[in-house]
Amino acid sequence: MTEPLIYEQNEGIVTLTINRPEERNALSDDLIFRAFVDAAERINKDNSVRCVILTGKGKAFSAGGNVKHMRDKEGLFAGSPTELRQGYRHGIQKIPLAFYNLEVPTIAAVNGPAIGAGCDLACMCDIRIAGKSAKFGETFVALGIIPGDGGAWFLPRTIGRSRAAELTFTGDVIDAETALEYGMVSRVVEDDDLLAAANELAGRIARNPPHALRLSKKLMREGEHTRLDSLLEMSSAFQALSHFTEDHMEAIDAFFEKRPGDYKGK
Repeated sequence: MTEPLIYEQNEGIVTLTINRPEERNALSDDLIFRAFVDAAERINKDNSVRCVILTGKGKAFSAGGNVKHMRDKEGLFAGSPTELRQGYRHGIQKIPLAFYNLEVPTIAAVNGPAIGAGCDLACMCDIRIAGKSAKFGETFVALGIIPGDGGAWFLPRTIGRSRAAELTFTGDVIDAETALEYGMVSRVVEDDDLLAAANELAGRIARNPPHALRLSKKLMREGEHTRLDSLLEMSSAFQALSHFTEDHMEAIDAFFEKRPGDYKGK
């Protein structure tokens, strides 16, 4: 059976590729849900991983839910209302919980349409880079449904409440340049240059001390919902730990010796 999510590692960079090109990388069954959860657990346990790139195989990043399955009441969309609710809770909603809680920085390399749950998946990443053919749409309302995978939480935090409301309530699809204007993506590049740009950025991230990357991401995540005094308290504890790492001292030595640091994650 074809892997629904391809896991590849090159030194400290893991690339995850959604491998359902024939379905435009739809997110509609337990195999893909489980694959994301397994990949996140594997990454969090592996201290050699310093950055993750997420992309889609073929010409789409992810088309979100499989509309044919919706029509035919199959897979995620089968069963009674109670069964559907449980299916969401124990199915696709595992992805935002797993991916949001990845301990290392994540980059979405959006190589084509990111629609519905696919748009939300891109917003789960810390950074988004778009190819020129990328499109983004929070299109649930156009199908008479709502964002069932956390989009109502992720999208406003990505582009602000007003623009998130506009996209959610209209179901409009925007192109890559508009996504750049909205702040949804950091940059737009030629499609053929997308993975190279993502890897170059991932390399600049991954060359930093891994403990500092993971702790910095944790603080940013906590800062989204924690009081300032609580975040400052956490920051002081993380900083105290950081000052006593070998990588911190290596970074200091590298600074004065004007050379790249050689970090071991210790």
